[in-house]
Amino acid sequence: MKQSRDLIRTSIGTAAALGLISCRLTTKPTTVYLMTHSKERCRANCAFCSQAKRSVSKPNRLSRVVWPTFDLNRVLESLTRSNCFQRVCVQALNYPGLFDDLLHIFTQLREETHLPTSLSCQPLEEDQMRELRNLGLDTIAIPLDAATPRLFDEVKGSAVEGPYSWKRHMKTLKEAVEVFGPGRVYTHLIVGLGETEQESLKAVQKLVDVGVNPALFAFTPLLGTKLEDRPPPPLDSYRRVQLGRFFLSGGHTRFEKMAFNRDGRVTDFGVRQKFFREVLLSGEPFFTSGCPGCNRPYYNESPKGPIYNYPCLPKEEELAEIERELF
Repeated sequence: MKQSRDLIRTSIGTAAALGLISCRLTTKPTTVYLMTHSKERCRANCAFCSQAKRSVSKPNRLSRVVWPTFDLNRVLESLTRSNCFQRVCVQALNYPGLFDDLLHIFTQLREETHLPTSLSCQPLEEDQMRELRNLGLDTIAIPLDAATPRLFDEVKGSAVEGPYSWKRHMKTLKEAVEVFGPGRVYTHLIVGLGETEQESLKAVQKLVDVGVNPALFAFTPLLGTKLEDRPPPPLDSYRRVQLGRFFLSGGHTRFEKMAFNRDGRVTDFGVRQKFFREVLLSGEPFFTSGCPGCNRPYYNESPKGPIYNYPCLPKEEELAEIERELF
């Protein structure tokens, strides 16, 4: 019987791009997306997640994506024959023995590929992060998911009997910056959990100030999760947060220069109108945010739309649609 560490899950798009399955792809992933394999559910109980310990979602899903299981060696062999990827990203569940599995996976990756590697995981100890860094790990993401301590507790912490705390996550993010350096540490913020645009962008500024890159996700209701009946965020609001994240992460403005109405909606990004138009028409703020080489095709949405995060730069007609969504 194979041990858990000898098996790996891949996103269905990754499996197709590697030739492991036959599947038509609307957009190919530019990153190899892997997920650790465990016979049990995740020990965390995040209210939005199909992998949560009390979720009744199918265990082969993360967000709206199916993740089939393969032998790790088979995946690595396929990867060595491929030249269409820019990065390898490992998504870690929370289970006993995880860190040993991560050491095994990243040792194998170092031996088999020269692609930069990323890890998305729960808070690790500083010495564990250093050990992974020494194995060649390029970037690490420790997802906050929620924009405020209150929402964090409601969807990931004690309110849902989860193991996480805002304080520990923030502490580990700062330690990760010490280990990996500014620009190589990421977190995820899910828009649509009940925060305002103002709260989202305040969190973005706080993270940028400590050297952490925030990547945006749109809340996706998933059958079998605690939040299955919650709707996704309005597109116009998501677009404003995308623009705000782009301006803040690039140092083009600061949260203190922005203006918001009573409902926390952005009314002024604190940048010149000409620059605002240039950025808007570039399409860059609406492209998937994350590590270099990450396009995460249709992680939050169906290819039929509406599209929250574009896996490639929006085309002219798509930019026109984005303008209509915003204004």
